[in-house]
Amino acid sequence: MSTIFNTSDNEFIISRLNQLTSDSKALWGKMNVSQMIVHCQQPLLVSEGKLEVKRTLLGIVVGKMMKKKFLNKEFGKNLPTDKKFIITNNPEFEKEKQRLINQIQSFEKKGNSVIQNFKHPFFGPMTAEEWGIISYKHLDHHLKQFGV
Repeated sequence: MSTIFNTSDNEFIISRLNQLTSDSKALWGKMNVSQMIVHCQQPLLVSEGKLEVKRTLLGIVVGKMMKKKFLNKEFGKNLPTDKKFIITNNPEFEKEKQRLINQIQSFEKKGNSVIQNFKHPFFGPMTAEEWGIISYKHLDHHLKQFGV
């Protein structure tokens, strides 16, 4: 299974990120490409313990049950997201793309030790390995959203 900790998986994600331009258009959803790039940084910050997101009631009720589904299948289109992950400004594309690439490379370099938060705001308790899989799937989902 693909994971953000694996070198070849990271290289694949980064090569796809590098295909994006500031003019790339979404195939679905409301975000522009710059907003998507910053949106993708947020869950990585949560896993690193650098951004705190409180657990939702919905997550408490069904998160554990949904975790297995999300670990084993592709993400669907237009899924709800936490308010802290909604980007409404227009970030500088190249700067934020490089920041995301640096984050992804840091996950590969540091491995499982980069994970400092073992409680996902929706899914609940997660291992570093599960964070690695979910992180990869989230990035892959949004790159597909923009056709790369």
